[in-house]
Amino acid sequence: MVAAGVGLASGEFILFPYIASQVGLVFLWAAAVGIITQYFINMEIERYTLATGETALTGFSRFWRHWGLVFAIMVYFANLWPGWASSSATMITYIFGGEPKWIAVCLLLVIGATLTLAPVIYNALERVEFVKVGLVVLFIVVAVVFAISVDAWQELPSTVTSPEFPTELGFALMLSALVFAGAGGGQNLCQSNWIRDKRYGMGAYVPRLVSPVTGQEEAAPDRAGYVFEPTPDNLVRWRRWWKVANQEQLATFVLISFVTIVLMSMLAYSTVYGVPGLANSVAFLEVEGERLKELVAPWFGVLFWLIGAISLFAAAMGIVDYTSRLAADVLKTSYLRRVSESRIYFALVWGLVVLGCAILLAGFDQPLPLLVISACVGGLMMFLYSILLLVLNRRVLPDEIKPRSYRVAALAWAVALFGVFSALTIWQQGDRLLDWLR
Repeated sequence: MVAAGVGLASGEFILFPYIASQVGLVFLWAAAVGIITQYFINMEIERYTLATGETALTGFSRFWRHWGLVFAIMVYFANLWPGWASSSATMITYIFGGEPKWIAVCLLLVIGATLTLAPVIYNALERVEFVKVGLVVLFIVVAVVFAISVDAWQELPSTVTSPEFPTELGFALMLSALVFAGAGGGQNLCQSNWIRDKRYGMGAYVPRLVSPVTGQEEAAPDRAGYVFEPTPDNLVRWRRWWKVANQEQLATFVLISFVTIVLMSMLAYSTVYGVPGLANSVAFLEVEGERLKELVAPWFGVLFWLIGAISLFAAAMGIVDYTSRLAADVLKTSYLRRVSESRIYFALVWGLVVLGCAILLAGFDQPLPLLVISACVGGLMMFLYSILLLVLNRRVLPDEIKPRSYRVAALAWAVALFGVFSALTIWQQGDRLLDWLR
């Protein structure tokens, strides 16, 4: 549920609906490809943590000490750009007015305070994301009844019968949609940390992150993790945990993410497809809200903006959490053994908040380019850690719990998919991103 809650953000509310507003529903097949690919990635990340209690990044560091640090830096760089907070702030201005930059700064400060004052951080995050998912599902139910047109339902089969790859929108946007379909980038890696804090499998033996201000820190073990002995009794327990983890991932992350992308894209198609002069930015959501006011009722357009703002704010909170959580785990395990992980996490959260505020105040406040930068880094990261996951789980885990051939093939597919898209994006969009940064 946390993965789905954090993931219901740019892909569901911005990228796929924007693509639908430009070319129709013919690219929705990519959402299915992205989410299913990420399902297999997530389960291999969870496999390692369920079996050892270690995070995947700690496992990577067993090959080379600094692999974890490399990924932590990449995740931090990808999420420095506060595209989710600025997107939420932009939608707030559609309702109440105001300056998006200053609203986004306030949202970042609220996120920092919430994450560092909650006694058990995972519990607070889970509650926020649970409420968010509930609100999104409620909105979608209302939208299906009142706002999605007959034409949209008739167009939906075209994503299967006449799929297209709209290259006119650019490889960067296509990669962004694939990466952010569901989760993407560093969020997939954080499956390790979240299931550990939820006490799944061997994660029950690892201390949870707590606030150094309001929480009670737990004693840490002498070693990072331990692979259990594959005795018959232990393997019975393993199979139960593995079944639960797979079912949970399918029922929440996969199902909720895909249904949300499809229905939000259909909503965009019903309202703004074919509208001349539609902005190549998050501003198309303002036009969509105004159309919903005309087609349904004034309150429904306001509800659309409000749900979007809450959703993107909760996503921003989850992103600050997992970015800091991943980096804190790496620093604690490999470099700062004498410092508590909770204190490292505290410093990293506020470091990310301060940097995000500085970027916004410096004038980098356009949400769509910020999200594209994050996705490009995320796609490259997914290419790299898919390779390492494949090697890690095949080499380190006992034979009885190693991934089967079809899961190995799924990881090989992830390597090819994100490798090719990352290369094409760098080739096509490198100069454009440099010009924008200048």
